[in-house]
Amino acid sequence: MPGSDSPGFILVDSDLEPIAYNSAALQILAYPTVVDQIQQQSSFLKDKIRARLLQVNGDGKVKCGKEYRSGIRRYQIRAFRCGAREADERRHCIAILLERQLSFKSFLGETLQPFHLTPRELQTVMLLVEGLTSKEIAGRLNISTNTVKAFLRLVMVKMNVSTRSGIVGRIVGQPVSAGSRDDLWN
Repeated sequence: MPGSDSPGFILVDSDLEPIAYNSAALQILAYPTVVDQIQQQSSFLKDKIRARLLQVNGDGKVKCGKEYRSGIRRYQIRAFRCGAREADERRHCIAILLERQLSFKSFLGETLQPFHLTPRELQTVMLLVEGLTSKEIAGRLNISTNTVKAFLRLVMVKMNVSTRSGIVGRIVGQPVSAGSRDDLWN
């Protein structure tokens, strides 16, 4: 799996031959193969581009795929046509961008990382964000509602908020207004 979350970038000519690319693109397309083991990177990229990223229709038009999976990671494929002169439509380049799509759970886990939540606190917050009540969270985690409320109180202290909605607001980056702790007991 690629070591960073940098987007992959590939520039191809009108025949889908790679002109330029960054290391992130090569890592994304090569996974699980180690990049250093690929002998002819340009040929490797050309094959991957034709097989998984772009398709050429019978009329010569290029169609872009929507998503590329690299291991468990998913990347959105975006292609941009560039460099075509009006006099010669067939001579152009295509810029391909592979941007990582984070699942909601990974996004939430990364967002909550600075708060140093325990695994159980993290599970509780994930269910809270899904809109579950304390009773429903308790049922899902097979714990008592009082334990759920205790987890939420600990999360509130760590996140410096005073309400359940304050937790959600902190996650989405909204300013948290002073509120009562009454909704903790719902």
